[in-house]
Amino acid sequence: MARLRHPAPAIQTPDNRGHVDELLNRSWDVIIVGAGLGGGLCGRALAEAGLSVLFVEKGSTGPRLAENGQECGYDDPFARQMFGCWPVPVESTVDGATSVGWGAQGVGVGGTSVFYAAAMEQPERHDMESVPDLPHPTGGWPVGYDEFAPWYDRARDVMAVNGSQDPLGEPAAPLAAPRPLAARDEALGQALERAGLHPYRAHLGIRQLEGCRECIGRKCPRDCKMDGRSAGVLPALATGRAAVLDGTDALSLQGDAGTVTHLRVRRDGVEHLLSARAFVLAGGSLSSPRLLLASSTDYWPDGCGNTSGLVGRGLMFHINERIAIWPPRNAPVSAPGPLKTFSLRDLYRDGPDRMGLFQSLGLPADYGNILYVLRQRYQASPFRHLRIGHELLRLPALTAAKLLGDARVFAGIIEDLPDEDNRVRHDPARPDTIIYEYRMSEELLARRLRFRKLLKRRLRGVRSLWLSHAPELNIAHPCGTLRFSDDPRRGVLDRDCKAHDLDNLFVADASFMPSSTGVNPGMTIVANALRVADAMARRLKAAP
Repeated sequence: MARLRHPAPAIQTPDNRGHVDELLNRSWDVIIVGAGLGGGLCGRALAEAGLSVLFVEKGSTGPRLAENGQECGYDDPFARQMFGCWPVPVESTVDGATSVGWGAQGVGVGGTSVFYAAAMEQPERHDMESVPDLPHPTGGWPVGYDEFAPWYDRARDVMAVNGSQDPLGEPAAPLAAPRPLAARDEALGQALERAGLHPYRAHLGIRQLEGCRECIGRKCPRDCKMDGRSAGVLPALATGRAAVLDGTDALSLQGDAGTVTHLRVRRDGVEHLLSARAFVLAGGSLSSPRLLLASSTDYWPDGCGNTSGLVGRGLMFHINERIAIWPPRNAPVSAPGPLKTFSLRDLYRDGPDRMGLFQSLGLPADYGNILYVLRQRYQASPFRHLRIGHELLRLPALTAAKLLGDARVFAGIIEDLPDEDNRVRHDPARPDTIIYEYRMSEELLARRLRFRKLLKRRLRGVRSLWLSHAPELNIAHPCGTLRFSDDPRRGVLDRDCKAHDLDNLFVADASFMPSSTGVNPGMTIVANALRVADAMARRLKAAP
């Protein structure tokens, strides 16, 4: 396994516009659909292994110094796409109620990851396999914890992960030292410890550059934050063996019974066929299955790679629980420190119950962040079409911010389990529209209530206020719609994340996950993308 080097911050994306014809007409070793976290890191590893790589990206390359957040404030599809936001409203049916609104998916080089909070937390052994006192709900992943472990180590290295060791878990190495805490956050950590909890410095994919602002929830202009662009696409381009074809819609895959031969795309209103030796889907758990379902042919009557009938099924999210926590009343006022501070695994599991991580969101409980949360809830309500409602939310947000003062927002992530009835659909009449159906199980809702009860008990003596009331899906964490399995009847992909039905189609996003785990999916996406790239490179180099 060749060592991946950290990217230089001065790397610039080359302008490929003058070479579009060449990019469209040549044959590539690998074409990757999507230039987000999984696609970017997979493409980087393949390019550094000596293979030619083309990233096909729906969005734009974007200006290098852009800093906008995901709330771009535009309804116009073109404007949204230029700002890195998915241009078309998402249609979701949750617990039987259908709504249409802006999702959490990004578009463009870096994908959704340019907006993420840089969480790079590793799952635990029971997330992947059965342990003596906790059977795995799926029977276990085909690739277990020990086999994944070296790829997590490589992911921490390439993503420049900093943090401290979890006192309740297995040691994680390598870890860079985190930035010193502000005095008020140090006091908050001590208060959590006095309550009998075990906070550790959150594991973050952020390089320790002078003047780093962490850029949580927005694009990073300096490549401090390691995302699909800074850690993946830009280093891939720097090899001279990779290119980006942006502003390009992936329409369908073409091929024969066992091989993908072409990717059909549309750019500037003109359709093209792109050819490669191998293809990688990395559009995310909501878009990758849609492309397979859209690729129905005589060879693939139910969609590409879908002889199992499982493409798009098993959609999972996490359940969010938000809570504001204050430092002690006598905590000193100090200069600002890092925004995202602590993670805790005290409630990661409770006996037979799978719970999840409790972590700092990196957000103060201020007016802007409270308003954002209120607007997200409003967008999911039946009144979302009343624009005046967005403005009326300003008053309760201002009132809450004054009441909460110096609080920090923490969130619990409660593991979701797979259900084949939770699924992504494809509508040929609306090919750009993300459509999914999801129902919260009674089992999940019961675990959620137990998590809240346990956390309230553990935070006794710590100044806190719950911000969540109704169950809240973490729509930024979709996974599981193309799960891997050694059994072709139980999964779409094999252990190398190659489609069971096809000899040259791979997946490098969160859709491969058979279960959601109790942590943010980013670390697992990166580790698996590097693992898939290694398997692909060995396979392609061995082929004549």
